[in-house]
Amino acid sequence: MALFKKGALVEDEWQLAAEDAPLPRQGHIIVGKARYLAEKDDLATREAPIGLLLQSGEVLDGLEQDVHRFALIVLDIPKYVDGRAYSTARILRDRLGYRGELRAQGNVLRDQVSFLHRCGFDALDVTHAGTIEALLSGAIVFVHEHYQPASLEGQEEAPSGFRRRLRVTQGDA
Repeated sequence: MALFKKGALVEDEWQLAAEDAPLPRQGHIIVGKARYLAEKDDLATREAPIGLLLQSGEVLDGLEQDVHRFALIVLDIPKYVDGRAYSTARILRDRLGYRGELRAQGNVLRDQVSFLHRCGFDALDVTHAGTIEALLSGAIVFVHEHYQPASLEGQEEAPSGFRRRLRVTQGDA
C-alpha cells in the first residue's frame, strides 16, 4: 500500500502486530482493538508509540477513555462504499478530542479523499492505483468553501448566510 501524508508518499514507520504473535520490544506498533483491550496494562508500560487498528464495523465502545494513548488510529475501509469510517473519524475528532494521526486504510477512491480529509483523516494508506496516481500527480483538488462544519484543525468563517469558508493554514491540503 502507499502511505500518503502531508502531500507526499512517505515511508511507514509503523508495523502491525499480529493478534497471536509476540509484540516486538521496540518500534512503533499497531494493535487491534481486541488485543489492546486484553493487554492494555502491559501496553501502557511500553516506551514506544502505540497505534490502534479498527476494522470496518468495530466501534469505539470501551476505548473512549484511552484514545489519547494512541499516537495513531487506523480505520480500515475494505470497500469504497463502506462509509462507517467517516462517522468513526468524526466521533474521534469531535466528541473524543483525538489529536493524533488518523489514517484511512484500504480501498479509497480519489473522489473520497477530500471528504476523508474533512472528517479528520490526515493520512491515507491507499490500495487503489488510480487514487495513488491522482495523489502523486496533484490531481485531487481540495474545496475550501463548505456549508457544513468539518473536523479540521483550521478555523472556518461564515462570510454570508450559512456558507462557511475554511481559513487555510500553512501545511493544510
